[in-house]
Amino acid sequence: MTFSSLGLAESLLRAVKEQGYDKPTPIQAQGIPVVLQGKDIMAAAQTGTGKTASFTLPLLHRLSQGRKVGVNQARALVLTPTRELAAQVEASITTYGKYMPLTSMVVYGGVKINPQMMRLRKGTDILVATPGRLLDLYSKNAVKFDHLEVLVLDEADRMLDMGFIHDIRKIIALLPKKRQTLLFSATFSAKIRTLAEGLLQKPVMIEVSPRNTAAKTVKQAVFEVDKSQKSALLSHIVRNNDWQQVLVFMRTKHGANRLVKRLDKDGLRAAAIHGNKTQNARTRALADFKSGKVRVLVATDIAARGIDIIDLPHVVNFELPNISEDYIHRIGRTGRAGSEGEAISLVSADEVELLQDIENLIGQTLVREQEVGFVPSHNVPLTKFNPNAKPNKVNKPKKPKKSKQVYNNSEQGNKKRPQRNNDSRKKKSAGGDSTEKKEPISRKPRRALRPKGVGAKPKR
Repeated sequence: MTFSSLGLAESLLRAVKEQGYDKPTPIQAQGIPVVLQGKDIMAAAQTGTGKTASFTLPLLHRLSQGRKVGVNQARALVLTPTRELAAQVEASITTYGKYMPLTSMVVYGGVKINPQMMRLRKGTDILVATPGRLLDLYSKNAVKFDHLEVLVLDEADRMLDMGFIHDIRKIIALLPKKRQTLLFSATFSAKIRTLAEGLLQKPVMIEVSPRNTAAKTVKQAVFEVDKSQKSALLSHIVRNNDWQQVLVFMRTKHGANRLVKRLDKDGLRAAAIHGNKTQNARTRALADFKSGKVRVLVATDIAARGIDIIDLPHVVNFELPNISEDYIHRIGRTGRAGSEGEAISLVSADEVELLQDIENLIGQTLVREQEVGFVPSHNVPLTKFNPNAKPNKVNKPKKPKKSKQVYNNSEQGNKKRPQRNNDSRKKKSAGGDSTEKKEPISRKPRRALRPKGVGAKPKR
């Protein structure tokens, strides 16, 4: 099958060919014809499967045959969980729609809202947005949805994980009921199915890859190392193998900043990308990484969502993720669209349980290696593959209940609480146990208050 057999416009085929693509991926081959027919879609596709093009190409085709956009109106709305993913989707639309008389723009938080409001005055055929900024623009009457034809929810599972469910429901309530809706998610979880109810009209279900599987083109390995030696080992691997472009994952923002400083000291140009960075700083770091100015890009899971780099060769898990599924998303940054990639994880002894959960999830035991000069002093225990194990979940810690302190004569030496009875008044003497009543404290009785005017001395 080729793109020309999918029924796309000639201008789209020309743009696709310029990007070097000839054959569609499975999600594109199944999804594009359905979108062109105007049907709703509920699709499960992992990262790196060509998911973005599976809806941008038919979306451009459909809108090219419709009416012109109105003032402050949007004919198609694409919702994404992060700024980076929004920018990536808009870039895809621009790339494939370069020979079409359609307009598109992207809006997200972290930047000034006034320039976005000014651009929206003319309206746009395709609006790519994050939920929060879109609601801000709507509250200022900067965008309207009277002419909306298509709604796309991209990476819906991540939007739910990030707590956007209320914003999504608010946005959906503003849209015309008669529309085409396309929902894309990594999995068909219970939350996704609940969201789809009432949102999609007789959707076509598409699932192109097994759940929680990594691309076969990604070579995976584990390097055993002590926690204190991780940064030194990372510098050694990058320099020794002459890696020019590597994406490194951390759990926390502060950890990412510390690692960047350490890599810079080691002579490796690095940059961090996470939620505490301004949007301009994140955009600049990503641009420098793509152009080769930055050799190592250190990212947190949420910030890395939407990073799409052609032929990214290496991904490193400096720390294993707390949620097993995030491992799939992390290593999915490499080995995209059939290209080969390598993903290694630096694992210390205290992360063995996280490693076990990941191996149970992906259904295989990862190859372990040790680097000369970095053999860990604390052995990383062997894991045992359990195909029936459930994926781990991170629950919010519950506040401890306040319990009443118990006083008793336990072996732990708890103090005995004095009993409020006559025995508490016993006092030991030199001659043995005896009871001695304490003398009551004598107090001068208070004078009774006389009512005003009663018994008062007569005035002379």
